[in-house]
Amino acid sequence: MKRRAALYSGSRLPSPPPAPEKPRAAPKKRTTDWRKLGAPAAFVVLLLAIATVWLAQPHSWSSDEIEALAQHVLDKAPPAPSASEAYEKVKESVVAVRAYADDGGEGTKSMENGKAEMQSGTGVIIVDSGIILTNLHVVEGAKMIHIVFSDGTLSIAEVIGERPEHDLAVLQAKTLPDDIVPATMRSTAGLRPGDEVVAVGFPFGIGPSASAGVVSGLKRDYVTHDGKRALTNLIQFDAAVNPGNSGGPLVTLDGEVVGIVTGLLNPTENRVFIGIGFAVPIENAAAAIGISPF
Repeated sequence: MKRRAALYSGSRLPSPPPAPEKPRAAPKKRTTDWRKLGAPAAFVVLLLAIATVWLAQPHSWSSDEIEALAQHVLDKAPPAPSASEAYEKVKESVVAVRAYADDGGEGTKSMENGKAEMQSGTGVIIVDSGIILTNLHVVEGAKMIHIVFSDGTLSIAEVIGERPEHDLAVLQAKTLPDDIVPATMRSTAGLRPGDEVVAVGFPFGIGPSASAGVVSGLKRDYVTHDGKRALTNLIQFDAAVNPGNSGGPLVTLDGEVVGIVTGLLNPTENRVFIGIGFAVPIENAAAAIGISPF
């Protein structure tokens, strides 16, 4: 018996209906991180936002609605920098400076035994090779100089440069910490009376300590308490400083060094702060080591 050939239909089966398309995700809206903008930029954005909405909407906006929109933008703006933030940015660049009148034995032992007089002050690291700026009157005549870094590293240092006309000395530390952080310097060209500043140092050997105030004036003259030096073109400020602050940085709220604290004005013999301090502009300080930071 013959097998019957299979029969195939000449017509094709209907194609299955196409699968429904998956709904596309709505594109993400691009947003701006307003906290990366400064307050002036945020204010400009605020004005543009109000103008855009005002022109796009036919109805009148009430003062309450405008105030709410303005408050919303201002709430998103970054907070103004603070003195505590400035201190945090510069503190690892600040060192204690101890100058001894003799070089016999360990400096601390010599002082304990009454064999050495110590003059204490502050310094600021400006080059990561261990170059430090301080006041000349802090280290002048010293036989031994010790530097204490922010992490506690103790190092002997030597004077490698002097600028008596600016009461500045340049030190080179012999031993460096594993992580050495030079300070950021900023030109005083835009500095104005009323700008907020922070002085960081070791007043009476205590520190590092921070004190905040404002720039009181520019291009001031000052004669040191011992009458040995007449300094010119100084920054006057009212952040509290005392003996021991000498050689420390005067910084903006951004943590950038604009001056080196060099003296305080006091009509008495007590040499305590009464509201007037002076700092050498950083341009003069940088010139002491032969560099221009700007």
